[in-house]
Amino acid sequence: MSSTGKLTIDLDALVANWRALDAMTNVETAAVVKADAYGLGMDRVARALARAGVRTFFVAVPKEGVALRQSVGPKPEIHVFSGHMAGDTDMISDLNLTPMLNSTDQLIRHLEALPGHPFGIQLDSGMNRLGMEPAEWAAVRDTVLAANPVLLISHLACADEPDHPMNAQQLAAFRDMTDGTGVPRCFAQTGGMLLGADYHFDMCRPGIGLYGGLPFSGAQPVVTLDLPVIQTRHLDPGETVGYGNTFTATRETRIATVSSGYGDGIHRIMGPKTVLYAEDTPCPVAGRISMDSISVDITDLGYDPKWLRILGAEQTIDDLADNAGTIGYEILTAMGARYDRLYIGG
Repeated sequence: MSSTGKLTIDLDALVANWRALDAMTNVETAAVVKADAYGLGMDRVARALARAGVRTFFVAVPKEGVALRQSVGPKPEIHVFSGHMAGDTDMISDLNLTPMLNSTDQLIRHLEALPGHPFGIQLDSGMNRLGMEPAEWAAVRDTVLAANPVLLISHLACADEPDHPMNAQQLAAFRDMTDGTGVPRCFAQTGGMLLGADYHFDMCRPGIGLYGGLPFSGAQPVVTLDLPVIQTRHLDPGETVGYGNTFTATRETRIATVSSGYGDGIHRIMGPKTVLYAEDTPCPVAGRISMDSISVDITDLGYDPKWLRILGAEQTIDDLADNAGTIGYEILTAMGARYDRLYIGG
Protein backbone atom coordinates (compact mmCIF):
# COMPACT_ATOMS: atom_id res chain seq x y z
CA MET A 1 0.00 0.00 0.00
CA SER A 2 1.15 3.56 -0.72
CA SER A 3 2.71 5.50 2.14
CA THR A 4 1.39 8.81 0.78
CA GLY A 5 -2.08 10.25 0.54
CA LYS A 6 -4.21 9.88 -2.57
CA LEU A 7 -5.69 13.10 -3.98
CA THR A 8 -8.49 12.30 -6.43
CA ILE A 9 -9.59 15.06 -8.80
CA ASP A 10 -12.91 14.56 -10.59
CA LEU A 11 -12.58 16.38 -13.91
CA ASP A 12 -16.19 15.57 -14.85
CA ALA A 13 -17.36 17.40 -11.71
CA LEU A 14 -15.08 20.32 -12.53
CA VAL A 15 -16.53 20.58 -16.05
CA ALA A 16 -20.06 20.24 -14.68
CA ASN A 17 -19.39 23.18 -12.34
CA TRP A 18 -18.15 25.30 -15.26
CA ARG A 19 -21.21 24.41 -17.31
CA ALA A 20 -23.57 25.19 -14.43
CA LEU A 21 -21.98 28.61 -13.94
CA ASP A 22 -21.94 29.25 -17.68
CA ALA A 23 -25.67 28.51 -17.82
CA MET A 24 -26.31 31.36 -15.35
CA THR A 25 -25.27 34.00 -17.89
CA ASN A 26 -25.70 34.95 -21.53
CA VAL A 27 -22.04 35.90 -21.92
CA GLU A 28 -18.71 34.13 -22.34
CA THR A 29 -17.54 32.18 -19.29
CA ALA A 30 -13.77 32.05 -18.95
CA ALA A 31 -11.84 30.07 -16.30
CA VAL A 32 -9.25 31.13 -13.72
CA VAL A 33 -6.48 28.51 -13.47
CA LYS A 34 -3.82 30.46 -11.55
CA ALA A 35 -1.79 28.84 -8.75
CA ASP A 36 -1.62 25.53 -10.64
CA ALA A 37 -5.42 25.53 -11.05
CA TYR A 38 -5.88 26.23 -7.34
CA GLY A 39 -3.50 23.40 -6.53
CA LEU A 40 -5.21 20.72 -8.61
CA GLY A 41 -2.87 20.65 -11.61
CA MET A 42 -3.15 23.25 -14.35
CA ASP A 43 -2.29 20.88 -17.19
CA ARG A 44 -5.08 18.37 -16.66
CA VAL A 45 -7.63 20.92 -15.42
CA ALA A 46 -7.10 23.34 -18.30
CA ARG A 47 -7.23 20.64 -20.95
CA ALA A 48 -10.51 19.32 -19.55
CA LEU A 49 -11.99 22.83 -19.50
CA ALA A 50 -10.76 23.60 -23.02
CA ARG A 51 -12.40 20.42 -24.32
CA ALA A 52 -15.60 21.52 -22.59
CA GLY A 53 -15.56 24.82 -24.47
CA VAL A 54 -13.52 27.32 -22.44
CA ARG A 55 -11.97 29.82 -24.87
CA THR A 56 -10.34 32.21 -22.39
CA PHE A 57 -8.18 31.49 -19.34
CA PHE A 58 -6.81 33.78 -16.63
CA VAL A 59 -3.51 33.29 -14.80
CA ALA A 60 -1.68 35.43 -12.24
CA VAL A 61 1.77 35.76 -13.84
CA PRO A 62 3.30 35.15 -17.29
CA LYS A 63 5.24 32.10 -16.10
CA GLU A 64 1.90 30.37 -15.49
CA GLY A 65 0.83 31.42 -18.95
CA VAL A 66 3.83 29.63 -20.46
CA ALA A 67 2.83 26.34 -18.84
CA LEU A 68 -0.81 26.87 -19.76
CA ARG A 69 -0.01 27.56 -23.41
CA GLN A 70 1.89 24.28 -23.58
CA SER A 71 -1.21 22.50 -22.23
CA VAL A 72 -4.01 24.07 -24.28
CA GLY A 73 -2.25 24.93 -27.53
CA PRO A 74 -2.35 28.11 -29.61
CA LYS A 75 -6.07 28.88 -29.80
CA PRO A 76 -7.32 29.85 -26.31
CA GLU A 77 -6.77 33.38 -25.06
CA ILE A 78 -4.59 33.59 -21.95
CA HIS A 79 -4.97 36.74 -19.85
CA VAL A 80 -2.38 37.68 -17.18
CA PHE A 81 -3.59 39.55 -14.08
CA SER A 82 -0.16 40.89 -13.10
CA GLY A 83 0.15 42.76 -16.40
CA HIS A 84 3.46 43.47 -18.11
CA MET A 85 6.41 43.70 -15.73
CA ALA A 86 10.04 44.31 -16.66
CA GLY A 87 11.43 41.03 -17.96
CA ASP A 88 8.04 39.71 -19.12
CA THR A 89 8.22 40.93 -22.72
CA ASP A 90 9.63 37.82 -24.36
CA MET A 91 7.19 35.49 -22.61
CA ILE A 92 4.22 37.69 -23.46
CA SER A 93 5.29 37.91 -27.09
CA ASP A 94 6.47 34.34 -27.69
CA LEU A 95 3.50 32.65 -26.01
CA ASN A 96 0.88 35.18 -27.22
CA LEU A 97 -0.22 36.14 -23.71
CA THR A 98 -2.54 39.10 -23.08
CA PRO A 99 -1.44 41.20 -20.10
CA MET A 100 -4.04 43.08 -18.07
CA LEU A 101 -2.08 46.33 -17.61
CA ASN A 102 -2.35 47.77 -14.10
CA SER A 103 -0.59 51.15 -14.29
CA THR A 104 0.66 53.88 -16.57
CA ASP A 105 4.16 52.42 -16.22
CA GLN A 106 2.95 49.06 -17.50
CA LEU A 107 1.03 50.74 -20.30
CA ILE A 108 4.12 52.61 -21.52
CA ARG A 109 6.26 49.47 -21.24
CA HIS A 110 3.80 47.40 -23.24
CA LEU A 111 3.10 49.92 -26.00
CA GLU A 112 6.82 50.61 -26.48
CA ALA A 113 8.04 47.00 -26.28
CA LEU A 114 5.20 45.26 -28.12
CA PRO A 115 3.30 47.74 -30.28
CA GLY A 116 0.23 46.10 -31.74
CA HIS A 117 0.30 43.17 -29.30
CA PRO A 118 -3.06 42.53 -27.56
CA PHE A 119 -3.56 43.90 -24.06
CA GLY A 120 -6.30 44.62 -21.55
CA ILE A 121 -6.60 47.13 -18.74
CA GLN A 122 -7.30 46.37 -15.10
CA LEU A 123 -9.17 49.16 -13.32
CA ASP A 124 -9.41 49.72 -9.59
CA SER A 125 -13.09 50.07 -8.73
CA GLY A 126 -12.42 50.32 -5.00
CA MET A 127 -10.53 47.23 -3.84
CA ASN A 128 -7.21 49.11 -3.81
CA ARG A 129 -5.15 46.11 -4.81
CA LEU A 130 -4.38 46.12 -8.55
CA GLY A 131 -5.42 48.35 -11.41
CA MET A 132 -5.57 51.97 -12.49
CA GLU A 133 -7.46 54.29 -10.16
CA PRO A 134 -10.10 56.56 -11.72
CA ALA A 135 -7.85 59.64 -11.99
CA GLU A 136 -5.01 57.65 -13.55
CA TRP A 137 -7.43 56.02 -15.97
CA ALA A 138 -8.91 59.39 -16.95
CA ALA A 139 -5.43 60.67 -17.80
CA VAL A 140 -4.56 57.80 -20.15
CA ARG A 141 -8.01 56.72 -21.35
CA ASP A 142 -7.78 58.29 -24.80
CA THR A 143 -4.31 56.83 -25.38
CA VAL A 144 -5.51 53.40 -24.28
CA LEU A 145 -8.63 53.42 -26.43
CA ALA A 146 -6.64 54.51 -29.47
CA ALA A 147 -4.48 51.40 -29.01
CA ASN A 148 -7.55 49.09 -29.08
CA PRO A 149 -7.51 47.15 -25.81
CA VAL A 150 -9.25 43.77 -25.97
CA LEU A 151 -10.74 43.85 -22.46
CA LEU A 152 -11.41 46.08 -19.45
CA ILE A 153 -11.57 44.30 -16.09
CA SER A 154 -11.95 44.99 -12.39
CA HIS A 155 -12.35 42.86 -9.29
CA LEU A 156 -15.03 42.67 -6.60
CA ALA A 157 -13.85 42.76 -2.99
CA CYS A 158 -17.01 41.47 -1.26
CA ALA A 159 -18.83 39.39 -3.87
CA ASP A 160 -19.19 36.45 -1.47
CA GLU A 161 -21.47 38.70 0.64
CA PRO A 162 -24.42 39.47 -1.69
CA ASP A 163 -25.87 42.22 0.51
CA HIS A 164 -22.58 44.05 1.08
CA PRO A 165 -22.87 47.70 -0.07
CA MET A 166 -19.37 47.48 -1.58
CA ASN A 167 -20.76 45.43 -4.48
CA ALA A 168 -23.07 48.16 -5.76
CA GLN A 169 -20.43 50.80 -5.02
CA GLN A 170 -17.84 48.99 -7.14
CA LEU A 171 -20.34 48.30 -9.92
CA ALA A 172 -21.12 52.01 -10.16
CA ALA A 173 -17.42 52.90 -10.18
CA PHE A 174 -16.65 50.32 -12.89
CA ARG A 175 -19.51 51.61 -15.05
CA ASP A 176 -18.38 55.19 -14.58
CA MET A 177 -14.94 54.26 -15.90
CA THR A 178 -16.01 52.01 -18.76
CA ASP A 179 -19.46 52.93 -20.08
CA GLY A 180 -19.23 54.21 -23.64
CA THR A 181 -15.77 52.84 -24.36
CA GLY A 182 -17.01 50.14 -26.71
CA VAL A 183 -14.46 47.74 -25.21
CA PRO A 184 -15.56 44.31 -23.90
CA ARG A 185 -15.73 44.17 -20.10
CA CYS A 186 -15.19 41.49 -17.44
CA PHE A 187 -16.09 42.17 -13.80
CA ALA A 188 -17.45 39.03 -12.14
CA GLN A 189 -15.62 36.15 -10.53
CA THR A 190 -17.66 33.27 -9.03
CA GLY A 191 -19.31 35.45 -6.41
CA GLY A 192 -19.98 38.21 -8.90
CA MET A 193 -21.71 35.77 -11.25
CA LEU A 194 -24.11 34.89 -8.45
CA LEU A 195 -24.98 38.58 -7.92
CA GLY A 196 -26.93 38.65 -11.18
CA ALA A 197 -26.92 39.98 -14.72
CA ASP A 198 -25.90 43.54 -13.79
CA TYR A 199 -22.45 42.18 -12.97
CA HIS A 200 -21.98 39.90 -16.00
CA PHE A 201 -21.06 42.41 -18.77
CA ASP A 202 -19.34 40.61 -21.71
CA MET A 203 -17.39 37.91 -19.87
CA CYS A 204 -17.30 36.24 -16.45
CA ARG A 205 -14.25 34.52 -14.94
CA PRO A 206 -15.10 31.94 -12.24
CA GLY A 207 -12.34 30.46 -10.14
CA ILE A 208 -13.19 28.80 -6.82
CA GLY A 209 -16.66 27.75 -8.00
CA LEU A 210 -15.09 25.52 -10.64
CA TYR A 211 -13.18 23.64 -7.96
CA GLY A 212 -16.15 22.94 -5.70
CA GLY A 213 -15.94 25.86 -3.28
CA LEU A 214 -18.22 28.51 -1.86
CA PRO A 215 -19.87 30.86 -2.60
CA PHE A 216 -21.17 28.53 -5.36
CA SER A 217 -23.26 26.35 -3.07
CA GLY A 218 -24.50 24.29 -6.02
CA ALA A 219 -20.99 23.14 -6.95
CA GLN A 220 -20.22 19.46 -7.21
CA PRO A 221 -17.29 18.34 -5.04
CA VAL A 222 -14.19 18.00 -7.19
CA VAL A 223 -11.54 16.78 -4.74
CA THR A 224 -11.26 13.86 -2.34
CA LEU A 225 -8.24 13.11 -0.17
CA ASP A 226 -7.64 9.67 1.31
CA LEU A 227 -4.78 9.10 3.75
CA PRO A 228 -3.11 5.73 4.38
CA VAL A 229 -2.94 4.31 7.89
CA ILE A 230 0.71 3.51 8.54
CA GLN A 231 0.39 2.27 12.13
CA THR A 232 -2.24 1.48 14.77
CA ARG A 233 -1.80 1.15 18.52
CA HIS A 234 -3.68 0.50 21.77
CA LEU A 235 -3.76 3.08 24.59
CA ASP A 236 -4.65 2.50 28.21
CA PRO A 237 -6.57 5.19 30.11
CA GLY A 238 -4.24 8.05 31.02
CA GLU A 239 -1.83 7.62 28.10
CA THR A 240 -1.28 10.60 25.83
CA VAL A 241 -0.82 11.22 22.10
CA GLY A 242 1.38 13.64 20.18
CA TYR A 243 3.22 16.85 20.88
CA GLY A 244 2.28 18.66 24.07
CA ASN A 245 0.21 15.71 25.40
CA THR A 246 -2.97 17.47 24.24
CA PHE A 247 -4.89 14.17 23.90
CA THR A 248 -5.27 11.92 26.95
CA ALA A 249 -7.10 8.61 26.68
CA THR A 250 -10.09 8.44 29.04
CA ARG A 251 -10.82 4.80 28.11
CA GLU A 252 -9.29 1.86 26.30
CA THR A 253 -8.46 3.63 23.02
CA ARG A 254 -7.41 2.61 19.51
CA ILE A 255 -5.26 5.13 17.62
CA ALA A 256 -4.47 5.10 13.90
CA THR A 257 -1.61 7.21 12.55
CA VAL A 258 -2.05 8.39 8.97
CA SER A 259 0.56 9.73 6.59
CA SER A 260 -0.07 13.45 6.10
CA GLY A 261 0.31 16.65 8.07
CA TYR A 262 0.91 20.35 7.91
CA GLY A 263 3.77 19.67 5.46
CA ASP A 264 1.02 18.56 3.08
CA GLY A 265 -1.36 21.44 3.70
CA ILE A 266 -3.35 19.91 6.57
CA HIS A 267 -3.05 22.95 8.79
CA ARG A 268 -2.13 22.32 12.42
CA ILE A 269 -4.81 24.70 13.65
CA MET A 270 -7.65 22.61 12.21
CA GLY A 271 -6.92 19.58 14.42
CA PRO A 272 -9.38 20.13 17.29
CA LYS A 273 -12.41 20.45 14.99
CA THR A 274 -11.50 17.97 12.26
CA VAL A 275 -12.52 14.36 11.79
CA LEU A 276 -11.49 11.72 9.28
CA TYR A 277 -13.94 9.26 7.78
CA ALA A 278 -13.91 5.51 7.47
CA GLU A 279 -16.72 5.24 4.92
CA ASP A 280 -19.55 7.07 6.77
CA THR A 281 -18.08 6.89 10.29
CA PRO A 282 -16.35 10.03 11.62
CA CYS A 283 -13.15 9.52 13.59
CA PRO A 284 -11.74 12.56 15.42
CA VAL A 285 -8.17 13.78 15.23
CA ALA A 286 -6.34 12.86 18.44
CA GLY A 287 -3.80 15.42 19.59
CA ARG A 288 -1.83 17.81 17.45
CA ILE A 289 -1.34 17.49 13.71
CA SER A 290 2.38 16.97 12.98
CA MET A 291 4.35 17.82 9.86
CA ASP A 292 4.04 14.32 8.37
CA SER A 293 1.45 12.46 10.45
CA ILE A 294 -1.95 12.74 12.08
CA SER A 295 -3.20 10.53 14.92
CA VAL A 296 -6.88 9.56 14.76
CA ASP A 297 -9.14 8.01 17.40
CA ILE A 298 -10.68 4.95 15.73
CA THR A 299 -11.97 3.31 18.94
CA ASP A 300 -15.64 3.53 17.98
CA LEU A 301 -14.94 2.16 14.52
CA GLY A 302 -14.33 -1.33 15.86
CA TYR A 303 -11.72 -2.29 13.27
CA ASP A 304 -8.42 -1.04 11.87
CA PRO A 305 -8.96 0.72 8.51
CA LYS A 306 -6.36 0.88 5.76
CA TRP A 307 -7.38 4.39 4.65
CA LEU A 308 -9.15 7.34 6.20
CA ARG A 309 -10.72 10.19 4.19
CA ILE A 310 -10.19 13.78 5.31
CA LEU A 311 -11.66 15.60 2.31
CA GLY A 312 -14.70 14.73 0.24
CA ALA A 313 -18.46 15.04 0.16
CA GLU A 314 -18.64 14.35 3.94
CA GLN A 315 -16.16 17.09 4.83
CA THR A 316 -15.62 19.71 2.12
CA ILE A 317 -12.85 22.19 1.47
CA ASP A 318 -15.04 24.82 3.12
CA ASP A 319 -15.62 22.62 6.19
CA LEU A 320 -11.86 22.22 6.58
CA ALA A 321 -11.45 25.95 6.01
CA ASP A 322 -13.91 26.71 8.81
CA ASN A 323 -11.99 24.33 11.08
CA ALA A 324 -8.78 26.22 10.31
CA GLY A 325 -10.27 29.71 10.43
CA THR A 326 -9.45 30.32 6.77
CA ILE A 327 -11.06 29.99 3.31
CA GLY A 328 -11.45 27.13 0.86
CA TYR A 329 -8.97 28.72 -1.54
CA GLU A 330 -6.16 28.27 0.98
CA ILE A 331 -7.08 24.66 1.68
CA LEU A 332 -6.90 23.81 -2.03
CA THR A 333 -3.75 25.72 -2.90
CA ALA A 334 -1.88 24.33 0.12
CA MET A 335 -2.32 20.69 -0.91
CA GLY A 336 1.20 19.28 -0.85
CA ALA A 337 3.23 17.81 -3.67
CA ARG A 338 3.71 14.50 -1.85
CA TYR A 339 0.23 13.20 -2.59
CA ASP A 340 -0.34 10.70 -5.38
CA ARG A 341 -2.78 12.38 -7.76
CA LEU A 342 -5.49 10.43 -9.51
CA TYR A 343 -7.56 12.14 -12.19
CA ILE A 344 -10.93 10.64 -13.07
CA GLY A 345 -13.28 11.64 -15.87
CA GLY A 346 -12.59 14.50 -18.21
